[in-house]
Amino acid sequence: MSVTYLKRGMPEADRAEDDAKTRGIVESTLKDIEARGDVAVRELSEKFDSYTPESFRLSQQEIDDLIGQLSEREVADIRFAQEQVRNFAQAQRDTMLDLEVETMPGVILGHKNIPVQSVGCYVPGGKFPMVASAHMSVATASVAGVPRIIACTPPFQGKPNPAVIAAMHFGGAHEIYVLGGIQAIGAMAIGTETIEPVHMLVGPGNAFVAEAKRQLFGRVGIDLFAGPTETMVIADETVDAELCATDLLGQAEHGYNSPAVLVTNSRKLAEDTLSEIDRLLEILPTAGTASVSWQDYGEVIVCDSYDEMLDVANDIASEHVQVMTDRDDWFLEKMHSYGALFLGARTNVANGDKVIGTNHTLPTKKAGRYTGGLWVGKFLKTHSYQKVTTDEAATLIGEYGSRLCMLEGFVGHAEQCNIRVRRYGGQNVPYGAAAPYREAAE
Repeated sequence: MSVTYLKRGMPEADRAEDDAKTRGIVESTLKDIEARGDVAVRELSEKFDSYTPESFRLSQQEIDDLIGQLSEREVADIRFAQEQVRNFAQAQRDTMLDLEVETMPGVILGHKNIPVQSVGCYVPGGKFPMVASAHMSVATASVAGVPRIIACTPPFQGKPNPAVIAAMHFGGAHEIYVLGGIQAIGAMAIGTETIEPVHMLVGPGNAFVAEAKRQLFGRVGIDLFAGPTETMVIADETVDAELCATDLLGQAEHGYNSPAVLVTNSRKLAEDTLSEIDRLLEILPTAGTASVSWQDYGEVIVCDSYDEMLDVANDIASEHVQVMTDRDDWFLEKMHSYGALFLGARTNVANGDKVIGTNHTLPTKKAGRYTGGLWVGKFLKTHSYQKVTTDEAATLIGEYGSRLCMLEGFVGHAEQCNIRVRRYGGQNVPYGAAAPYREAAE
């Protein structure tokens, strides 16, 4: 195997120090929110966002006024995007069926898919107002049937962003708060005097938001551990450098630490893409951000074969994997670790992020090895149940249960089985003993 890096990103060790600092800040901030509630939240909002309204929760009139600031075209575009997200989420929901089966005479087993009862959706808005993130979390939770959906977003340039608020409202949020960062995550999960805590947190955010979700996991559920946006382009000589460079920089503009990786078996394409990125960074309006990400986190990897490209891609397990080759479906079949795939030159990550209908809240930092992204199923809990309906089944299952409990030394467990063997089977099983084996039990 021969893999050549024409460009490498920042070593992982250099990132670890920043992560440790973030952990400490988040831990102390969450403790402060738990201790002082609304007072702490208000101080944090003033400190980081210079925003301290009378109430962080928007009234219906305020929501209507903000939506009124949008043009008819803008409202129509938001509604179109949400329709695509809802349609796909509903199609996914329709595959999740409740189940009931009689596994043997008198023994009925089943499961039900029940929505999480309250969800907090975080919609980031630091450098850019992330309108699409509201579709992905709020609208998807709505399709799942979550009865209480609250949504938080930071002020954008000192005030609520009308498009984000519209997306939250159209998506089905029951409560909308203009509140960002750790203070939003902490308020939703821990609760304050004015915000009732939720059962689950979802949505992307900066390093502090992601760390807050990580530290609160267990106290509440979360969708996934999300880090900075990642993108990978897998390409061969069937596409050109302009396409590759555009797709890499399109995601690098998310922030100063957004990895963008080209994996190719064409050295010429790799070299041409490096040159094309330099050219585009001269004219891209967001180059101030994208250039830093590319300098520190961009990588160009040249492989000898498609099999090597596949191995490298699965190992990196990028959030977004764009495949533009002469065998896109082969990668679809063989790829096993990623956030989402974007297949073919006509497809791109931006459409996936904003409008096409799949969910853009996806695993990062190699989490694609063990989880997929946010989808309607994340808001549903699959709960099993069991029912024994005949004396014969109660006796048969009880006999096996009694013996297996005693095998493990759980006498109290065994008695749960024994009492039913006595009552429904008419057997005189001594207290604390295993039920006898009967030929008929087989």
